[in-house]
Amino acid sequence: MITVVGTGTGAPVPEDVLAGAALVVGGRRHLDAVRLPSGAERIVLGPPAPALDAIAEYVGKELPVVVLASGDPGFFGIVRALAERFGAGSLDVRPGVSSVAGAFARIGLPWDDAVVVSAHGRDLRTAVNMCRAHPKVAVLTGPGSGPAELGAALAADAEDTVTGTGTGHRGGDAHGPGRRTLVVVRALGDPERERVERVTPAEAAARDWGTAVSVVLCLDEARALGGVRTVAGVPARPARWALEESAFAHRDSMITKFEVRALALARLGPGPGDLVWDVGAGSGSVAVECARLGAAVVAVEKAPDGVERIRANADAHGVGVRVVHGTAPDALSGLADDPDAVFIGGGGRELPAVVDACARRARRTVVVAMAALDRVPAAREALARAGFTCDGVLLQSSRLAPLPGDVTRLAATNPVFLLWGVRTPVPDEGVAQ
Repeated sequence: MITVVGTGTGAPVPEDVLAGAALVVGGRRHLDAVRLPSGAERIVLGPPAPALDAIAEYVGKELPVVVLASGDPGFFGIVRALAERFGAGSLDVRPGVSSVAGAFARIGLPWDDAVVVSAHGRDLRTAVNMCRAHPKVAVLTGPGSGPAELGAALAADAEDTVTGTGTGHRGGDAHGPGRRTLVVVRALGDPERERVERVTPAEAAARDWGTAVSVVLCLDEARALGGVRTVAGVPARPARWALEESAFAHRDSMITKFEVRALALARLGPGPGDLVWDVGAGSGSVAVECARLGAAVVAVEKAPDGVERIRANADAHGVGVRVVHGTAPDALSGLADDPDAVFIGGGGRELPAVVDACARRARRTVVVAMAALDRVPAAREALARAGFTCDGVLLQSSRLAPLPGDVTRLAATNPVFLLWGVRTPVPDEGVAQ
């Protein structure tokens, strides 16, 4: 039997759990905090594979093993690896308080509406985009993915945006990342070293936090309390998307029609952890819909009244959209992080250059909406040149419209050509072609 004990958040390890253990595995600080039984072997947990191999030897001899872990070992912890290797039935798991639960308890907030993301041994990108998109996020950190790195990414969002028009706006919209607070919790459960500090992203980026960080909370303070929830964690996907044009403020019907938006969203595939650009955003209908589906979104718009309209639409739908006032492609050079997906609306002579700039940076997909058919070849060529596989369709729809006498006619909408490119995966080296 393998006994897995959650510790490190203030609760001591019961001595009867350790009694009789032939092998005790754990982090150095956990091992130093307990008195091992006489004759027990001690293994400091580093890379999991050697420790799992050692545990296997003891399990094979039917010798008892104790594994010490931080907090709740079934929550982004070692229980998964142990269950995969030895089977869930061989584990006796005794969880402690998770670092996330402990951190929220320290600041007096509920966390059933918090999104929890691990950056420990993982790319920080997903955690950053979650923090951009959601008002309450807990980030489990690791070397190279700590408060300083997280703060640097979020602080860059809040800086003045240098745009093609020579003007900028500080801090994004009212729900944007410029208003985020980071709560850094260090040495959780240690009565002498525990520290809980509220800092701005810029302040976090400027400090060396050491190795004792337990968890980082990223909060929109205005919405940190949240509302009553039925389902914990990531908010449920909206019941409807491709909303009617009447759901958005727009000027003179200059808005991506819902038929076009429906297919564009299907090709963009926005979701939690993604970063989406809406370039030439207009009313921001695509940006808002992507944000409603959980993605972090940057909307780029050159018209000052369009910028305000995008913010108003984001506020009306309760989502965060960072709005950049500028003209593409020049305004795109000020965006530090490459997007997963890009929607390009509008058109004009600069469209091929915009598509080219977006295609060079998009990680997954670029979708382009065009009214002018003669712009399609250049856009398609730019996507193909950047390594995308291209496809497209001409959308022509007719909507039901009432006529006098209680009859109905079909009212045609303007045709729109929708072109999309999907990045072709780069084959692994050494794989036969």
